[in-house]
Amino acid sequence: MKTVAGIDLGTQSMKVVIYDYEKHEIIEKSSCPMDLISEADGTREQKTEWFDKGLEVCFSKLSAENKKTIEAIGVSGQQHGFVPLDKDGKALYNIKLWCDTATIEECKLITDSAGGDAAVVAALGNLMLPGFTAPKIFWLKRHKPEAFAALKYIMLPHDYLNWKLTGEYVMEYGDASGTALFDSKKREWSKKICDIIDAGLLEKLPKLIEPTAPAGKVSAAASEAYGIPAGIPVSAGGGDNMMGAVGTGTVADGFLTMSMGTSGTLYGYSDKPIADPANGLSGFCSSTGGWLPLLCTMNCTVATEFVRGLFQMDVKELDGEAAKAPCGSEGVLVMPFFNGERTPNLPNGRASITGLTSANTNRANIARASLESAVFAMRGGLDAFRKLGFQPKEIRLIGGGSKSPLWRQIAADIMNLPIRVPALDEAAALGGAVQALWCLKNQNGKCDIAELCAEHIKLDESKSANPIAENVAAYDKAYAEYNKVLAAVSPLYE
Repeated sequence: MKTVAGIDLGTQSMKVVIYDYEKHEIIEKSSCPMDLISEADGTREQKTEWFDKGLEVCFSKLSAENKKTIEAIGVSGQQHGFVPLDKDGKALYNIKLWCDTATIEECKLITDSAGGDAAVVAALGNLMLPGFTAPKIFWLKRHKPEAFAALKYIMLPHDYLNWKLTGEYVMEYGDASGTALFDSKKREWSKKICDIIDAGLLEKLPKLIEPTAPAGKVSAAASEAYGIPAGIPVSAGGGDNMMGAVGTGTVADGFLTMSMGTSGTLYGYSDKPIADPANGLSGFCSSTGGWLPLLCTMNCTVATEFVRGLFQMDVKELDGEAAKAPCGSEGVLVMPFFNGERTPNLPNGRASITGLTSANTNRANIARASLESAVFAMRGGLDAFRKLGFQPKEIRLIGGGSKSPLWRQIAADIMNLPIRVPALDEAAALGGAVQALWCLKNQNGKCDIAELCAEHIKLDESKSANPIAENVAAYDKAYAEYNKVLAAVSPLYE
């Protein structure tokens, strides 16, 4: 048996899969929950010791026999989080996460110093947003100066796991492009932005590596700690969206991947650098070469979970209740900004339920509206993609939302595109495993990632959903109303 392993470090959990690349199946997987520090000022943080524990727990749950077969490992991690370490590799502060919105002031200070939004976009291909890493680093300098003075290593969550496995301090282009310190077109650190934060920042940043290059090899210490073979390659890895692209086969033009998890993302592969920050499309690099323009919202299953909790329903009950309502929920709309929002850029945003009347106020309409609202936000990203010349053929859907037949159909109708679901779940962890296989094969000659994905990424046709014409028409009207309400409430939170 020949296998590779994929690790996915998400906001809510860490997962590890062992993938038999000869039989094309996941033979074993494990997981460990992650805690979250959440405060009213927008703070969302985790601790490195939780990541350390996650590795220990996940690998301890896997059989020793299967672990011995692993030939390479690939790591996927939540994007943008700032892991600050001193010269001895000790954490200087908590990890500020992608969903942390406590850095609004730092974003403004960096943007003003750079010469405004247009100047930042010119330097990075992205706006300076609270979700990104750069303002988190500046926050540490301004609020924890003693910690910043001892700062030696700047890592993202997936880089931290790579470092734990190999002892090597490197970063690949895909995750680097989400730091707001990186020129995505030139594929290099932006000295201009780094110098605004601190004159010595550039020299602290890790060496950049190609996506085909290994981050390093499993160290003797990691081998002993986790029961995995020493000396096997650990691939470059990447952010969870970049690895999700691999795990869904989004490594060539023609279709998009949409992830409906805690956050919502919509992204597609491009052979050339493209971005539309004004409409929410960040100019990221892929972790396979090329680029990965991406829209991210901070409230996807967040909205459905709050509504589900409000009515004390489980997931199946929420779907069942939502199925009783018509498309458009009789005019009921959920503005799902429970955690503030990134797209649109409303870090101080608040959620609301609107459009209620004496005739349409019921659980079914509110339940369905919570499902619809997450997809309306994605529809804006699809419109931006089409303006850039994308002609998507289908959307590949992953995340918790992909498990709901009703939500899959709502997505197909709102987006007016066929929805397809990968046959194997855990797309980000699987993406890490396939990238690890790519890295392994590239050591013995050039391997094409698109051909590799075509071989290993299969679709579950039983979960397909195609747009229904009358539903599409109803949702076009509901989407227009959603945008009217969005335009009306946005000034309240700017």
